[in-house]
Parts: sequence; structure tokens; C-alpha cells
Amino acid sequence: MELSEELIQKLIKESQRGKSFSYSPYSHFPVGAALLTKSGKIYTGCNVENASYGGAICAERTACVKAVSEGEKKFEAIAISSDSDDYITPCGFCRQFLVEFGTGLKVIETKKNGEYVIRLLSDLLPESFGPDSL
Repeated sequence: MELSEELIQKLIKESQRGKSFSYSPYSHFPVGAALLTKSGKIYTGCNVENASYGGAICAERTACVKAVSEGEKKFEAIAISSDSDDYITPCGFCRQFLVEFGTGLKVIETKKNGEYVIRLLSDLLPESFGPDSL
């Protein structure tokens, strides 16, 4: 699936909308994500923190869990938004989590000013361990 500029902007907008629901009272670092499935559906997510810290979940995993819980397991792209001046990129845990569903995922990393770059998940987590490793 080719990502048109219109679709990229829609994903970014949806990730920003997801960010608005962030529960981040400890880090004060809200993050949103919008995951595009191969079927064309978009699932949003936000980070949800927890006082135990280990119980927190990132926006990328929230969006992925929502999609999988509704039967979607083939993904095309994910946009990630924060309030950072730097490009927001998935944490290591999210990279590994997303690799479960394929390394060809396009990751749209954004800055708060709207700039973005697109990277492949395989470039963010080279030589990854996934289902094919078992």
C-alpha cells in the first residue's frame, strides 16, 4: 500500500487525537499513535501510565492491542505523536512488540511542529527476534 501525503497527514492527525487521551501524570510526556491496518482501518492509542511504572503501556502497544483484539494482525504503518521538538520514535519494548507482526511496518515519526520522517521498523530494530526466529 502506497502512503499518500493525504493518508500520512490523516494518520498524524489521528495520532495527535490519540495523544489528547494520554494518561501521563508521572512522566508528563503524552504520546499518541495511529496504526493503519492492511485492510485500511485505523486504530489509535495513547500512553497510559501507572504508579507501579511497570504497569504502564505505550501508545504504540495500545493501538496494536486494540487492533489485534478486533481481529487485525496485518499492519501497514503507524504514526506517533508527542509534544517533543525531536522526532518521537518507538521505545525498544514497542519495537520488539511490533516486530511480532512484521518488520516491514512504516513508522511515521513526528515532531510537535508537524515535521515527520518515515522509517521502516526493520531499520529501527535490525536483526530482530520474531516469530520466524522460533
